[in-house]
Amino acid sequence: MLLLDIKNLTIELETPDGLIRAVDRVNLSLKEGETRGLVGESGSGKSLVAKAIVGVLNRRWHVHADRFNWLGQDLLRISSEQRRQIIGRDIAMIYQEPSRSLDPTAEIGEQLEEAIPSHLLESRWWQRPFERKKRAIALLHKVGIRDHQNVMQSYPFQLSEGVCQKIMIAMAIAKNPKLLIADEPTTALESTTQAQLFRLLASFNQLKGMAVLLISHELESVARYTQNLSVLYCGQLVESGDTASLLQQPLHPYTDALIKSVPEFQPELAPKSPLYALHGSIPTLQHLPIGCRLGPRCPNARKECVKTPQQERLQNHFFSCHFPLLGKGDK
Repeated sequence: MLLLDIKNLTIELETPDGLIRAVDRVNLSLKEGETRGLVGESGSGKSLVAKAIVGVLNRRWHVHADRFNWLGQDLLRISSEQRRQIIGRDIAMIYQEPSRSLDPTAEIGEQLEEAIPSHLLESRWWQRPFERKKRAIALLHKVGIRDHQNVMQSYPFQLSEGVCQKIMIAMAIAKNPKLLIADEPTTALESTTQAQLFRLLASFNQLKGMAVLLISHELESVARYTQNLSVLYCGQLVESGDTASLLQQPLHPYTDALIKSVPEFQPELAPKSPLYALHGSIPTLQHLPIGCRLGPRCPNARKECVKTPQQERLQNHFFSCHFPLLGKGDK
């Protein structure tokens, strides 16, 4: 069953000099039980897409789409109250920097109990405080926190980033969402904690059938735990498809550059050899290139690249490039 279906998502920022198109006609879909990775450099628009889905962008951002459906209902064409009810019931999001997302003035136990929806409680009203606490403890155990008594009585600043991230995950899964969006869930965490959190998200997907949208700039980690992959560059969707197929045969130069920059994907690379990298850096919103935004950095760029490429399809592999790594005769 198709949960999320977005076509030609455009997000524009209102500035004194006019509107700046930060996200340019992005397509994204998620099926029930699917794990999809959304990868790209910092500043590529990944978090903007996630925030547009949950509707937390402020009024300076203008969101448009040909289709923005959740379970067949267009979220952009219903009232804000209806949208809040749908998002609150079906979608949960884990934000970057968990210690900043938690309330610094409330104990963890209070915040976690508050995240448990009333409709999930089965006991009578006078027994509900005890049931909430019991469920909160069970959620902490699910995310790998055993010392629940100490954690529930602590404030966010008294805990490590890794523990706070686990608490954010516990709060997100408290309502049994159909879709969990994890926005850079392992930022600033040590590698062992990162691997543990990725395994945790994968287990919820397998055991609960929860769809997961995993957002990160770390291609290596995302590829290991996702079925499908979408690659963003500077607000444009450059390639998407099955993770294994995309890693084996990338069609877009940017995806190819990301793969070549990861040592794990280059087993034939000699020790101490320099990793592949594109020249230059991602442009700022104030100086976006016309046409294909990778053009100024692309090794295959030609004069045709001043026009925005249309999305093309090769079986279940989508890409937007005038000169893909496979010739036109191969399509």
